[in-house]
Amino acid sequence: MEPGNNTQCSKFFLLGFSEDPELQPLIFGLFLSRYLIAVFGNLLIILVTISDSHLHTPMYFFLSNLSFVDICFTSTTIPKMLKNIQTQSKVITYEGYIIQVYFYIFFAGLDDFLLTVMAYDHFVTICRPLHYTVIMHPRLCALLVLVPWMMSAMNSLLQSLMVLKLTFCREVGIPHFLCELNQMVQLACSDTFLNGVVMCLASVLLDGGPFAGITYSYSKIVSSIRRISSTQGKFKAFSTCASHLSVVLLFYCTGLRVYLSSAATHSSHSSATTSVMYTVVTPMLNPFIYCLRNKDIKRALKRVCGIVGIKRPTVLGQMKCP
Repeated sequence: MEPGNNTQCSKFFLLGFSEDPELQPLIFGLFLSRYLIAVFGNLLIILVTISDSHLHTPMYFFLSNLSFVDICFTSTTIPKMLKNIQTQSKVITYEGYIIQVYFYIFFAGLDDFLLTVMAYDHFVTICRPLHYTVIMHPRLCALLVLVPWMMSAMNSLLQSLMVLKLTFCREVGIPHFLCELNQMVQLACSDTFLNGVVMCLASVLLDGGPFAGITYSYSKIVSSIRRISSTQGKFKAFSTCASHLSVVLLFYCTGLRVYLSSAATHSSHSSATTSVMYTVVTPMLNPFIYCLRNKDIKRALKRVCGIVGIKRPTVLGQMKCP
């Protein structure tokens, strides 16, 4: 890459993890299997929440939206990577790179917002149980989903438009498997100061804001649980948000690892390896977390699959308080 050449390039090269031909089938198989698990797992949650009337509640409405976003998130990057391995071509056009950056930022931001909305739902469930149906009415639930879509769309559009002002040298090779905004800005031949400012502000507002909301919600939840006298009551209250808390920890721990990895090292291969956790593993594990830790989801899966036993808990048994 020649520093003095500011000719706008028409394509990039996603170099992936390794250029060794012997490793390509292994990488292809690993990513294809994880992608299929993520898609079918999240699709199963969507179908279960739609088909089971017992799950037509705000919490599962938000969960189905999160599953849909996870499907879109993984589909933004992995199919292109699999195609490049299959065709032995690492090329992605300039327009294709911009489009992938847009949707990558869009769905990653939506994940963040929806986790915050779900944390608020759990906050109302545990801290304001008597007012839950009044607070979480259908109009508010729709608004809590619509606003994140609008904010994420505006953020990703702004970031993409800022990238359009940059110029790049010829034949830019990117040792990554996806189109990441930071990589693109770092490889630009023009001044990127304004891009850095916009990225920093967006990170503070659209990442720090949801994280603060989740932290506040769970601080109130923990405070309310501690005031419950019985051990069984505490366990029942905690189990209500255990699945969501697990997903939050997985999402933010992997996201923080990606950020620290890119900030602490100049090795793009290391950053690419770390990004796998954020873009592939997290959406893949979400369905397992909710299916294994959530009794309502497991019960709904049994109903859908037609393997429910003859003996079922009675309505009074389900409503029994600790």
